[in-house]
Amino acid sequence: MRFWTRTLYTLALLAASLAPALAQNKFPLAAPAGVDSKARENAPPGAVNQGPYDMSTWKYGAAFAPAPGTKIWNPVKLKLMQGGKVVGGTVRGVRDPSTYCAMANAGYDFIWTEMQHEPSNWRDVVNAWRTCPRAKAVPGVRVAYADEREIAHALDGGALVLVVPTIDTVEEAKEAIKWAYFPPLGSRSLGGGPAFDPDMWGSVPGGYLNTINDNLVLILMIETLEGLKNADEIAKLPGVHAVFAASSDLSNFSGYKQGEPDYERAINIVHDAAIKAGKKLCGPLAWKDRPDFTCFQAGHEMAAIARGARAELGELANTQGKPEVGPFAAPAAK
Repeated sequence: MRFWTRTLYTLALLAASLAPALAQNKFPLAAPAGVDSKARENAPPGAVNQGPYDMSTWKYGAAFAPAPGTKIWNPVKLKLMQGGKVVGGTVRGVRDPSTYCAMANAGYDFIWTEMQHEPSNWRDVVNAWRTCPRAKAVPGVRVAYADEREIAHALDGGALVLVVPTIDTVEEAKEAIKWAYFPPLGSRSLGGGPAFDPDMWGSVPGGYLNTINDNLVLILMIETLEGLKNADEIAKLPGVHAVFAASSDLSNFSGYKQGEPDYERAINIVHDAAIKAGKKLCGPLAWKDRPDFTCFQAGHEMAAIARGARAELGELANTQGKPEVGPFAAPAAK
């Protein structure tokens, strides 16, 4: 018994002494245990980035670059590139995924899921998107602001069209770009999420991580007088695919209505910014015939239901009976 005890003790000591060497063999470029590797001053042999560490001169690697010849798989991005007009149908309520899916299969190019002016939560939004990921219209969203948390929820949840409202300055536009794209264009964090699932975009040709930067559509909204001031510089930023002339809020912030010269001047400033930068120009669907506008926001699901019912009923629409008494009777004249 004493022999086996000594043997086991000896083997344990041997294992302990060999552990650092075994670990070093498993991670050959790792810093030795307890030793300052001087990595800040010196790179390992074969590293692209030699010399003292300097983030301003860092050469980004090709680990996540798409393979040569990888094709665009987002139909909205493809249609925009081909010069087509794209339309987003607005969904304001997402608690019922069946309503979202009905809109997503109604003929729109993408769904403008409304998260700026609605009290929806991201769990319900993503649940709706995941219910019918292969619908005709791809999931899109207008977030509340250019914020890492907002944009991460949207993109990790599977959005392929990202609309960011009330962009007033170049700095705000750069924030939207920063959180929308993976490096090297942006600083989107690699956190996973439904977008990476095979039943969403995880199985796309070339892989989601490697191709989403090329497939995302980023639309920035110009809505204020300050936004107009900076529209030219905002539109020319890399990563911005379109600027949206916010029809309602440009009226709200300017004090003029559509058709009035001052209002039309504001819209034309956004138009000119897009044209000079070679970017797409977006607006409400009512402007589908306005020169140079190629992407649009259509009405919300309640309006679509009403329009569809009227079209289906034709001359029978709004021909309800008119009882003289009861809750459905016409109010008595005063």
